[in-house]
Amino acid sequence: MTNKIPTISESEWEVLKVLWQKAPRTANEIISSLPAETSWKPKTVRTLLDRLTNKEVIGVHKDQRVYTFYPLFSQNECQRAKTESFVKRFYDGTLKSMLVQFIQDEDLSEDDIKELRSILDNRENKE
Repeated sequence: MTNKIPTISESEWEVLKVLWQKAPRTANEIISSLPAETSWKPKTVRTLLDRLTNKEVIGVHKDQRVYTFYPLFSQNECQRAKTESFVKRFYDGTLKSMLVQFIQDEDLSEDDIKELRSILDNRENKE
């Protein structure tokens, strides 16, 4: 999809993760599939579904007696938008700054370093 993805809250993200696993789903199926640690009331989940529908992040099949919900964006598209927003907000849009800080601050294993080098090498070969 080429549409701009709206801002998605952490709670809305939890609902989307359920839909990315399997869709379409009814509100009751979504409620029962959410992790137990959310301990949200059904009304809370329905409010989140309404918000996601209003933001046009999820769609609704209304042709049945029970409405079913489905994502309008893939998990990858939403993750990419969230990453771009994060990099713009905290690193002035410079991915390199974020990567440098991450690499300097994290304890990377030899395997992690090899994997990162491989990713960069493959990227370089594509260009």
